[in-house]
Amino acid sequence: MATYLEKFKRASALNRRSFVRAGAAATVALAAGGSLVACSSSQEDDLAATGDNSASAETEGVWVTAACWHNCGGRCLNKALVKDGVVVRQKTDDTHEDSAEFPQQRGCVRGRSQRRQVYAEDRLKYPMKRKGWQPGGGEASNGAMRGKDTWERISWDEALDLVTGEMKRIKETYGNRAFFLDSWTMNGEYARVFGLFGGFINGWGTCSFGNYSLTPQNVGYSIAGGFETSNDRFDFENVETVFMLGVNPAWSSAGMGTNILRTAKDAGATFIGVDPVYNESYSVLDAEWVPILPGSDTAFLLGVVHSMLEQDDNGSLIDWDFLDKAVLGFDADHMPGGVDPKENFKDYVLGTYDGQPKDAAWAETHCKVPADRIRQLAVELGRDHKVAMLTSWGVARTNNSDNLPQLYMILGAMGGHMGKSGHMTSVACHVNFGNHGPSLVKAGGNGLEAIPNPENDYVNDVQVWDMVLGKPYNYTGQSNDGIEWLPCEMRQADIHMIFHGGGNRLQSRQGIIQGIEAHRKVDCVVAATTFFTNNAKYADIVLPVNTEWEREGGFLSGNREMIIMYRQVIDSMYESKDDQWIVTELGKRLGLDANVLYPFGRKQQLFNMAAGATVAKESGVSASGMANPFTDDGSLNADSDYEMLVTITQEDIDRWGVEGTPQEGRIPLAQLEEDGIYQIPRSKGDNYGFIAFEDFVKDPAANPRDTSESGKLEAYSQALADKVNGMGYVDNVKPIPTFMEPVDGYEATFADFAAGVKGEFPYQVVTMHYMGRSHTTFGNTGVLQEAFVSPVMISTQDAAAEGIKTGDTVMLTSRYGKTLRTAEVTGRIIPGCVGLMHGSWSDYDEETGIDRGGSDNILFGNATAGQGTTGFNTMIVSIEKVDEELVPDCDKPRRTVEV
Repeated sequence: MATYLEKFKRASALNRRSFVRAGAAATVALAAGGSLVACSSSQEDDLAATGDNSASAETEGVWVTAACWHNCGGRCLNKALVKDGVVVRQKTDDTHEDSAEFPQQRGCVRGRSQRRQVYAEDRLKYPMKRKGWQPGGGEASNGAMRGKDTWERISWDEALDLVTGEMKRIKETYGNRAFFLDSWTMNGEYARVFGLFGGFINGWGTCSFGNYSLTPQNVGYSIAGGFETSNDRFDFENVETVFMLGVNPAWSSAGMGTNILRTAKDAGATFIGVDPVYNESYSVLDAEWVPILPGSDTAFLLGVVHSMLEQDDNGSLIDWDFLDKAVLGFDADHMPGGVDPKENFKDYVLGTYDGQPKDAAWAETHCKVPADRIRQLAVELGRDHKVAMLTSWGVARTNNSDNLPQLYMILGAMGGHMGKSGHMTSVACHVNFGNHGPSLVKAGGNGLEAIPNPENDYVNDVQVWDMVLGKPYNYTGQSNDGIEWLPCEMRQADIHMIFHGGGNRLQSRQGIIQGIEAHRKVDCVVAATTFFTNNAKYADIVLPVNTEWEREGGFLSGNREMIIMYRQVIDSMYESKDDQWIVTELGKRLGLDANVLYPFGRKQQLFNMAAGATVAKESGVSASGMANPFTDDGSLNADSDYEMLVTITQEDIDRWGVEGTPQEGRIPLAQLEEDGIYQIPRSKGDNYGFIAFEDFVKDPAANPRDTSESGKLEAYSQALADKVNGMGYVDNVKPIPTFMEPVDGYEATFADFAAGVKGEFPYQVVTMHYMGRSHTTFGNTGVLQEAFVSPVMISTQDAAAEGIKTGDTVMLTSRYGKTLRTAEVTGRIIPGCVGLMHGSWSDYDEETGIDRGGSDNILFGNATAGQGTTGFNTMIVSIEKVDEELVPDCDKPRRTVEV
């Protein structure tokens, strides 16, 4: 009987060119007896169908735990059924019965579409060079043709020789600061070779955390990102009211997030959603929707604070005792020494000295939440109610909102919603939504030592394209480290090589049009990637990178209760290679020490992670248990709250063919390999519960916060103001939360705000993480494009004013660019605002200046403020109906390259 691959090769005439054109997607379709169907039947097979052979495939195939490695906020369990080296089916977690206490870690539509991505027809299949490019710089680069030129296939040896030849030439001529390395993480694989080669300039940004990057760890709230601010998931059953400020776990926190909130609903909690959009989570939870304009949350929260002060009757709403003991700078009696008492937060809110009370009526003019509803919210958030205040990073991805996390923290402290069961003031998003606390199970390290970057030079995301184009940039040190953000030093660079080591910066960061210009300026652009993304489209040399399904394996960690050990699913497809192989080959040609780059291979790295995995003891984990449980010599601390997860025998070590030491653990290594997941069994009242801020609230003096200079929650933080202003983007951030009109915010939609006269760009835009994508990943997956069509949401009121109906093509125009989308007219978005789905791949026509892909970052420029914030949710546009029928994204030709 012929194998799956043999069937395919016969069907494709055994000819390499036809093999490449048909793509590995057809492999699966032909093998399984399925048909080639999708939004356009010529583009994508129906990988969901397994045909008449599905039962036999499961009997004959092998289930392998497969990586779902994209940054969607889930990290769920997915398994692939492999037969004759081909994945024929997928499934998700069935390792135990599902229950609220011990939930399965189920994959979402993105994870279940992983097979379509791995076998996509538009996978990059072999190294390529742009025909018009030659090494040497100058006119030989022919940079103006990037994005327009044709391509030729080259060998790996030629590709690697060309890249390293340019690296040597550029270093010798211009030095290491002529390299801009764009890697998905600062410690990515390509940072190893560039670091050992002498260094590079790298990017940093606030694109995820927004102003939760710097602010929380200077005002006593939390570490970067707002982690460890929520109680354990079981405590949601004790909550009476869940207040959600810009929260949508149904789309942006795959995993357990939505179900955690449903347990609160089942226990009787009511839900309030303050958001520009009535989203899917609010619908599931039957939440009251309070519409608000994007980027106006500071004004809104100031109005709530004022209303709480105004309506409080001797502590009926406000926990004055907690404020007295735990909050610095709330009022004149609690200011730091040497500071004018008039600079306190309370008097600013009341307007005692500036004559402008930040009351509900004032707030309404800036946020459009009715004043009466603001006043009532102040009562509902009072101390006598068990309230879980939840917010997300998206709210802080706004310009001029550096004090917003501080203000949110203060409001929670006023209501006493910290350190007690049923009370939370939490950042609730991404993988640990609603389930904070020490990790209960975690993998060990891979054993590789980091290679430092000798140049130690970083540029903010918002300034990267300016920097490449030769403009000065604000050097403030390394990002997302909170304590070490440095005063601004203006620098300039002469970039001659852009090296994209994964990611999709030219799509996922703002300023795509300027980014194209920057790419055309340099001598050489290299893209190591899996698909023909914008990074690759505007490159000179493309290196095809394989997927995690084609590598040795690794670990994923989602919520605190589980880890996933995934393994290699299939052989590497076409001529694609592992990043570590590419780095090693680059290093050889550069004369670097291979034993420093990678002293051991992927298998040893995976074994080290498994061998070092730890799990919480049944006695539980203390707050200090988040620290490293190992001693300096690598052994487990005797008094640690953790024990080793896996038992490893000498037979295991021999079977793996690695170096290691036998050890005792909770489960055999072979069991972890087979199950692919270890999840702590949970039950109500177990020893793994967590109440955020509990020790601090009980005794602030004995348990000071280590994220503020005073050890208290700081309503007045000179450190925050000094650091933000010192970065050089603004100079007007105050130590207390104050309202500032955001760059490209609501007020900017007016030519005359006081008179109510709208300007050239009268609408705001809110960008949303979309169920059909993880940022830009899956943006080329046809079945997801068909199911999730990425419309632009327009309110019924605005659509009527503009003469737009559902299905019309709408042009959105900003100061920076234009994009087209199909309209969805709805009552689910606040008037004055349109909703654009984040992550659509651009389809930019340079002749007209119009993008037909609905790309949010076509509309963004390089405006920034405060702590270098990427203000994705502060953008203004005009909208108009245009007489053009857009081709649905799923019907567009895939981005394949003919050579």
